[in-house]
Amino acid sequence: MSGTNRLHTPVYFTAVLFETMKRINAGIEALELYEFRYALENVYPEDGWDSVELDKQEEIERLIGSRDFYTGIQLKPRVGDRIVLDENIVRLTRMLFAGLVSGEYAEEWVRVHFYFDIRGFYFLPRTVYFTEAVLAHFGGKPYKRFEPRQKRFERFQDVGYKDFKDANAEIDQAFVESVKKLISARGTPMLIALAGPTAAGKTEITERLLNAFEQAGKKITTIEVDNFQLDRDYRDTKPMGKESIHFELFMRSLVEITQGKKITIPRYDFVYATSSHDLDGSLKAGCTPLEIEPADIIFMEGNFPFQMEELSGLIGIKAVYLTDDPIRLKRKWKRDIDYRKKYDSAYFRNRFFRTQFLRAEDCYLPLMKVCDIVVDTTGAALWVTPEIVEILSRD
Repeated sequence: MSGTNRLHTPVYFTAVLFETMKRINAGIEALELYEFRYALENVYPEDGWDSVELDKQEEIERLIGSRDFYTGIQLKPRVGDRIVLDENIVRLTRMLFAGLVSGEYAEEWVRVHFYFDIRGFYFLPRTVYFTEAVLAHFGGKPYKRFEPRQKRFERFQDVGYKDFKDANAEIDQAFVESVKKLISARGTPMLIALAGPTAAGKTEITERLLNAFEQAGKKITTIEVDNFQLDRDYRDTKPMGKESIHFELFMRSLVEITQGKKITIPRYDFVYATSSHDLDGSLKAGCTPLEIEPADIIFMEGNFPFQMEELSGLIGIKAVYLTDDPIRLKRKWKRDIDYRKKYDSAYFRNRFFRTQFLRAEDCYLPLMKVCDIVVDTTGAALWVTPEIVEILSRD
């Protein structure tokens, strides 16, 4: 039976696709064929698989590298009273399914450019975080490598924190020890900026760092950058950066706390999405600011663009804590859908698909090109700049 004819027979199409997808995502092996059919029905083309028009591979590559493609993804498209998967995401997934069965798309090409999420039952483009510019910034090779224990998550449909923590134990400990040595060499007060994508593990590694410094007798505090946000109604039309926060208050606060002074900062109401301060930086009537005591170690939490020239001289250690998109998505299924029950599942899938490319382009890649350390938990590699290598290599 030819590749084209396979598309005319739904039963045969599904059987061939099922075996093919086991090679694309090893987790498919945990499914029975009838379970795979159940999931596939959600993206079944109205006029059958032979109605799916396939774009050329180079056209698809241009598409997934285009910012307009992601900004065009709707977060809450509806059919009747329910949110559904965006039609562009559905079309892409149908093309890849049909192209794999017909042989139009090579399996290796699909694996290079996409990953398949079983719970969402859709393809997502891979984000390349270690670009040539990032690799050059770190001298072309990691400072340390460890056993990539996250590989066992390839067969998982979701990932809980206990498994995630165990997989990252070695690289996390190496990161903690490196930060401790840098602080010992450079002295305190020390402002540490730790950025990273959602569900990468920033909160958890920050807690481990806090515990390590407290045990060493250091006084610790944190500055949550989100507290400096302007009211959402004003901020939503602004890019992340100076125009979206109380920037003058932010800079003054960082200067003063690195000088060992107590600071008073805005308080952001995350329920109503409003700041305690007006656009001029003055405290609103009836609002209460936050007070932060001086400390030896100050953690700046949040993904504010610390590559800004005004900040570079204030931040002692700039770190990016990175976990690859497929693992983060599995973490979010467990955390945000199973436990928090935070999102409608279709909205959740649309949002993750749309935002990963945009956030990488706008935030994480620029940060990785200027930061001191990248903790790549999925690749189990610690990347540091040549300057930091020199410090860490001292006896």
